[in-house]
Amino acid sequence: MLDQSQLTPSDVNQLKDDENILFLDVRTPEENEYANLSHLGEHIHIPIDNIQEKLSEIPQNRKIVVYCHHGVRSLHVQHFLFQNEFKDIFNLSGGIDAWSNEIDPNIPKY
Repeated sequence: MLDQSQLTPSDVNQLKDDENILFLDVRTPEENEYANLSHLGEHIHIPIDNIQEKLSEIPQNRKIVVYCHHGVRSLHVQHFLFQNEFKDIFNLSGGIDAWSNEIDPNIPKY
């Protein structure tokens, strides 16, 4: 693990069966439709540009793994959620691109 809040694809792969984990995809709708990780567990999609207005749709009592394409937008969202008193927020380091490289090559590259 990189640090407490940054998870590698291997870390996430080990946690994917935890029923308390919620995956938050912050990519654009087009990116989400092209390649997503919704098969891993409970999953919500809120593009980064809509996070502030849809903050109430994100449960605060769950562990949340935020992801995007390379892990940069999700890192910004992770920090925003921390600032808004969310506690168990994790960033998928390297994003869906790293997931495709390390865990599931069937996830399309773009």
